[in-house]
Amino acid sequence: MITKQALENIYSKYNKFELISPDPLQFVHLYQDNADKEVVALIASSFAYGNVKQIIKTVDKILSVLGTCPKIFIEQTPRKKLEQLFKGFKYRFTSQEELVNLLCAIKEVLKEYGSMENLFWQYYKDNKDYLAAERSFAAKLRSFGKINTLMPDPSKNSALKRLNLFLRWCIRKDEVDTGCWTKIPACGLIVPLDVHMHRVARILGLTKRNQADMKTAVDISKSFASLCPEDPVKYDFCLTRFGIRDDMNEKDLENI
Repeated sequence: MITKQALENIYSKYNKFELISPDPLQFVHLYQDNADKEVVALIASSFAYGNVKQIIKTVDKILSVLGTCPKIFIEQTPRKKLEQLFKGFKYRFTSQEELVNLLCAIKEVLKEYGSMENLFWQYYKDNKDYLAAERSFAAKLRSFGKINTLMPDPSKNSALKRLNLFLRWCIRKDEVDTGCWTKIPACGLIVPLDVHMHRVARILGLTKRNQADMKTAVDISKSFASLCPEDPVKYDFCLTRFGIRDDMNEKDLENI
């Protein structure tokens, strides 16, 4: 398995703000208020599937409608108005209905809990079981209406990559991640696992598992935690630059 020093070298070199683009995380940094950041983070991460150029284009289109204060806009805009504003919306498998359902789910959570962070905290605070809290959080959002393409069923063995991406963006704080949440510690974070990160993890000896599912995400996170227990997904961003950016290649990791 890769050493901590090697990971620290990669982190110091590639965990840079200027390397975020192209990544939907870039939109979260456009907002100053943490209340807006968490809302934008959930929207941007939920659409983080498919071609990255199309992801960026789609998220930009959604946020241009929500304006400079997305939280207030969502809180004050009735469903029928949202349906009018996003009439004809389509992104890959995601329809106008699912986008509006997501925005209305955010609205209901803000109304009931005050913030997305408070909702997650409700599930986390007693048992400190991060995975259970994550699944309950996802189930709650899904309870307000169909958002299957944006928030997979947490009762299945999905790696919940986009939700883990959202949580990383909000909970961790450094040059890249925003730290707009302050109640939940980073020590329980689970790596946002997709086929790309799975391949990188196997190259570096972080897992031997063949499926890119939740068990593998937890396995990789445990490997990271053995090196950095207080912040196990610290190296996620810098490692996933390889293969995402045109000027960085996964094969380079084989020689580290």
